[in-house]
Amino acid sequence: MRSIIISRSMDILAGIRLAGIEGIYCNSIKELEDNFKVYKEKENYGIIILTESDFKEIEEEVIKVKLSKKLPLVVTIPDKGGLEDKDFILRYIKESIGVKVG
Repeated sequence: MRSIIISRSMDILAGIRLAGIEGIYCNSIKELEDNFKVYKEKENYGIIILTESDFKEIEEEVIKVKLSKKLPLVVTIPDKGGLEDKDFILRYIKESIGVKVG
């Protein structure tokens, strides 16, 4: 299984590529959403990485994938400025399984 980052941030993309992970740069939200839709269907990709800001732009589509499919695993990483939403993980758990943590 392969991993890929789909991002509108060239800085984040360059950093992740240094770790040996393939990346796709998107110029717009539309391009981000289109690439996400393409790569979520490719069977040889097991992990799709998105930055927090990109996740927020296509959140509805990402949540559908997370709730309906085992793969690919969609992972959200902080942007250059760090994690904006400090309760992101707790909220995600509650949305995914219906259990409030903490």
